[in-house]
Amino acid sequence: MPTNSVYPKNINDYVLNQGHGVKGLADLGINTLPTQYIQPEHERFGKEQIILSNGNHHVIPVIDMSNFDDDEIISAAQKWGFFQIINHGIPLKVLEDVKAATYRFFEQSAEEKSKYLKGNSGTNCVRYGTSFVPEVERALEWKDYLSLLFVSDGDAVARWPVACRDEALEYMKSSENVTRKLLNVLMKGLNIYEIDEKKESLLMGSKRINLNYYPKCPNPELTVGVGRHSDVSILTILLQDDVGGLYVRGLDGENWIPVPPINGALVINIGDALQILSNGKYKSIEHRVIANGTKNRISVPIFVNPRPNDIIAPLLGSSKGEEEKPIYKEVLYSDYVKYFYKRAHDGKATIEFAKVSTQTN
Repeated sequence: MPTNSVYPKNINDYVLNQGHGVKGLADLGINTLPTQYIQPEHERFGKEQIILSNGNHHVIPVIDMSNFDDDEIISAAQKWGFFQIINHGIPLKVLEDVKAATYRFFEQSAEEKSKYLKGNSGTNCVRYGTSFVPEVERALEWKDYLSLLFVSDGDAVARWPVACRDEALEYMKSSENVTRKLLNVLMKGLNIYEIDEKKESLLMGSKRINLNYYPKCPNPELTVGVGRHSDVSILTILLQDDVGGLYVRGLDGENWIPVPPINGALVINIGDALQILSNGKYKSIEHRVIANGTKNRISVPIFVNPRPNDIIAPLLGSSKGEEEKPIYKEVLYSDYVKYFYKRAHDGKATIEFAKVSTQTN
């Protein structure tokens, strides 16, 4: 057991305000989890669940982008909301470079990283933090992150941290072609065969890249890396390292299915915004990340989003047959995102915010 001197006097201040993050806490050599990170029992992810998940015969689809059928992508988006892609055209060096840059950023001193804390950064385009929304969470998540909003090349050069700037930009730019390819196919699945400038802006008008760091955890069974949630994006393009730890809610709504790392692959998942635009045809699926007791883990997601001032609502009018009724109402995208960030991770509760009310007077 560690002595009291191992812990900072004020753990929250040390982690949240001084810039040490959960990595700084782990680097102290603690061997028991601070109470701030102990999740309620129903949110923990025990060995029994992991064994159950690994024993499940269902697997997340893997799609070869050099030789695919449109129906493969459409079916995966409808059934699973998650799939992996290989031979996607992004050079392996670009992927390895951004992983190395992620380590480089988080290995900097707390003083350097703290320049990008919410109160210090001076811009929403660059945000360094820990957990999800610490001020409203009952228990903190075992993760640090750097979040980078892309506005323009010049803005990124001026604002993004030098330790990871060039590599993050290159990864984001290299993902452009495969993102367009995926969205073109997914729109065909909605009987939309031409993406004009307006639709392209709605589908990929804004992008944010996160660098995530999950330090080795002393009691991984008591906490989570990321709690249960679905993304608010159109698409999320995730680069995993070889450690793994991402789990997706199974088709039965109960079990959790692992998304195993594949060298050079990217994980694609449908976000809430595309579920709304597709009127529920495509599914944004609940997922989570477990804490790891033996290794550090990193991941690098790109969130492909509408612009903040875009209205998201079902893209109706192109379907054949009976007229389709909208399940979701018109929502200002920035309002949807704000609602998401007001709450701790709680599964798919956010999308209820956008549903058409079924109440009658």
